[in-house]
Amino acid sequence: MTELSFECTGVRADRRAAAPTLLFRLRLTTADPADRVHAVALRCQIRIEPARRDYRPDEAEALADLFGDRSRWSSTLHPLQFAQVSHVVPGFTGTTEIELPVPCSYDLDVAAGRYFHALADGEVPLLLLFSGTVFAGAGGFRVHPVPWHKEAQVRMPVTVWQEMTETHFPGCGWLRLPRTTLDALLAYRSRHALPSWQQTVEALLAAAGDDPPPPPSARHARPFPGTAARPPAERTAP
Repeated sequence: MTELSFECTGVRADRRAAAPTLLFRLRLTTADPADRVHAVALRCQIRIEPARRDYRPDEAEALADLFGDRSRWSSTLHPLQFAQVSHVVPGFTGTTEIELPVPCSYDLDVAAGRYFHALADGEVPLLLLFSGTVFAGAGGFRVHPVPWHKEAQVRMPVTVWQEMTETHFPGCGWLRLPRTTLDALLAYRSRHALPSWQQTVEALLAAAGDDPPPPPSARHARPFPGTAARPPAERTAP
């Protein structure tokens, strides 16, 4: 049996991807440097471990809908499921490094999306849990599973998530609504001849007696290095 160890050496945003994607840099190493691995059909489950970092007061307030009041966090700060992906690792001898692509959702109805959106800075503690099948052997194939206890930890800078979302959704976010609600908003916008979704929502807030939303904060409005500034796009998903 070929014994494999796993290490995650970093995370970066894939700025060339068609959809929001993170690339996790993995190093796979065999216990015997001479062992030949033909391929690994790898599965990886990624979890957020929120109890392994501190939070600013504004972050804690934004996380209240996920974990409740801060006084209860000792019992509510449980791990969050982030992603589950599969990847085929090409053959290697001894050690290899790959980038594991992880498609991401910016849907704020998803717990992981709300968690990332609430963070202003610092790092996100992530746990990668591995499984799958190893095809190895110098004179043929030996097939055996990746043991379930194989895992790796990594602390992803919050700026990596912000760079990824800013690349694909500059200065804006997603709002998912039932079709009936969207139809009602469309009718309201048409009746009042409102030129944009932003003005439609602001008009509804004003009618409800609420203050209009403030301008986007610097962390959402400022382009990351190498990202051209673009005007916010309107994105409303049914």
